[in-house]
Amino acid sequence: DGPGRYTINTNFSRRIGSFNPAWNESDDDVDERFHKAMEAADSEFKDKVKYYTGSWWPARKVVEKAMEDRFNVHSSGRVLLLEQGGVPWKEHLFQLEQEQGLEEKECIYYVIYTDQAGKWRIQCVPIRPDSFENRLGLPAAWRGVRDADLESVSGVKGAIFVHASGFIGGSQTKEGIMQMLDVSLKQAKPV
Repeated sequence: DGPGRYTINTNFSRRIGSFNPAWNESDDDVDERFHKAMEAADSEFKDKVKYYTGSWWPARKVVEKAMEDRFNVHSSGRVLLLEQGGVPWKEHLFQLEQEQGLEEKECIYYVIYTDQAGKWRIQCVPIRPDSFENRLGLPAAWRGVRDADLESVSGVKGAIFVHASGFIGGSQTKEGIMQMLDVSLKQAKPV
């Protein structure tokens, strides 16, 4: 292993800079390129404002409510129930845990919610918002297993899948997710 030969570096500055002519292109249309860059910047800015004001910020209240109700979801208090999937929860969860002074022995391990098809999901909380390492992964024996095989190995009727890395799993029902949750809390070891 060595340094990668190819990397993707994108940020706002690079995206706008891509409107500049290449070293071997004519710069005759510099005004037109400038206006296209302005349109792109305007569009991206408006999209971000719309996302943060219309989705991301309101999600904080959803996560706050889930934090308040967590002991009603599971006696451990280590699980959040979001009333619907798609809520951008990670950054809010980490911020709220910090604001509430939750110590490692009190932190949230799992978030449960329904997907667009009405099936239930259990998602592990990562050790950091940008990490692929979980605080408490789903059991290793379940990872990469699906449907009847997962029902057999987990003992959970209606279990659908567990991702190969163990960061997310699914069940047909909330009862199934709660069983997966109980087993996970007992068997898995914190990272």
